[in-house]
Amino acid sequence: QVQLVESGGGSVQAGGSLRLSCAASGPTWRYNFMGWFRQAPGKEREGVAAVYTTLGTTYYADSVKGRFTISRDNAKNTVYLQMNSLKPEDTAMYYCAAGPVSSSSWYNGARYNYWGQGTQVTVSS
Repeated sequence: QVQLVESGGGSVQAGGSLRLSCAASGPTWRYNFMGWFRQAPGKEREGVAAVYTTLGTTYYADSVKGRFTISRDNAKNTVYLQMNSLKPEDTAMYYCAAGPVSSSSWYNGARYNYWGQGTQVTVSS
């Protein structure tokens, strides 16, 4: 069974930065994508970024392009989300996910089989 553990959330002022980490354990053959999703109160879950773990190809939501960077360390089975120029609208619970996903569906949470417990990110204006 794949287990995901996130860390790195917190509170920051607008314009600040945070880095989230997601450590995966278990059989890596069960997934080819790792992604970050977020959900704010009263809003739908949103795919933020994902990485195709084999090649390192990355994908981003338009709302975070140029500000967030997803990266992975395959040796550590860890994925990172570097978040810069944070805005109050980035405030949400952030979840790490993994699954056997196609590139055309990287943003679709229903395609991911494994989820972390979530880490809160709060950006104040």
